Amino acid sequence: VKGEKRQSPGFIVLGMHRSGTSMLSGLLVKGFGYETGGPLIGASFDNEKGFYERIDVVLQNDEFFGAQNMGWSYNVINYDSEKALHDKSTGRVTFKEGTKALKFLNNHLKTLPYLQKDPRMCIALPTWLKLLDDKPAIVFTYRHPLEVAMSLKHREQNFTIEHGLRLWIIYNMRAVQNSAKLCRVYSTNDAVFSSPMDELQRIKNELTDKCHVMPPPVARVSQSVVDSFVDPKLQHNSKERKKEEEKLGVLKDFGDNCVAREFESEYEKGSSNREAETSMFLMAMEIYCDLESGKAYRKDYKWPDILHWQRPARIS
Repeated sequence: VKGEKRQSPGFIVLGMHRSGTSMLSGLLVKGFGYETGGPLIGASFDNEKGFYERIDVVLQNDEFFGAQNMGWSYNVINYDSEKALHDKSTGRVTFKEGTKALKFLNNHLKTLPYLQKDPRMCIALPTWLKLLDDKPAIVFTYRHPLEVAMSLKHREQNFTIEHGLRLWIIYNMRAVQNSAKLCRVYSTNDAVFSSPMDELQRIKNELTDKCHVMPPPVARVSQSVVDSFVDPKLQHNSKERKKEEEKLGVLKDFGDNCVAREFESEYEKGSSNREAETSMFLMAMEIYCDLESGKAYRKDYKWPDILHWQRPARIS
């Protein structure tokens, strides 16, 4: 019909590692019938319900990254989208895996809307946008920076809180910057935990009505799907932890009821490592508070110059 907005075939979930993107994607796939295709990365000890990530997309992003001397956890700030496309055209990057992914993502005969998710997409999105036939919509989600950093430290060997916070800044900054011209639906890990049914319904409705994503086969998410993903024990623990946190001292008040609180560190007070860690935490918290208020989504938002940030001293 002339003048009618063309439907988008699907959307990409953007969010930093350990930020609840797997749970959110699982709820959207199982709850509404959005399609991921496959094969998918299997469940693991740190993600028992699965990742909802296509193996081909993850492997392709790793290849793009490797050709630029980086990986998901290091040098990501330096990713060059044009270089990645050049590496693909010259054969430096094979794009064997990417070809498989595009067969699914660019399939015009599909009747189900796709959901594509890989945290590396926060970084690599501009490369894929040049390869997709249709603009995808975006579901962007984030989680408190300290929770993410602590989760990474727990999962990865030799990961410091400071490094996790730095990655949190880069991934969230790039996710917002790289998706600025696309139709976005915003969520948070807290919102999904606090009120899963309402939050999921809102996300699905906005994808369909605001972003014109092809409607999924299921109109309303069921309580049984929510219960299979959202553990009430974790919800309770999250509430209890927040209560405990409120007893901690305030490092900085960013206004709008958003504060950075003191946290347990493995470094001594006054040490350069502690100073660097706190400085990175406050930088991340300022962005977190600006995401909470919506300020970080403005076109003129000033992101920190993390590339040239001077660390107080080397890690000793």
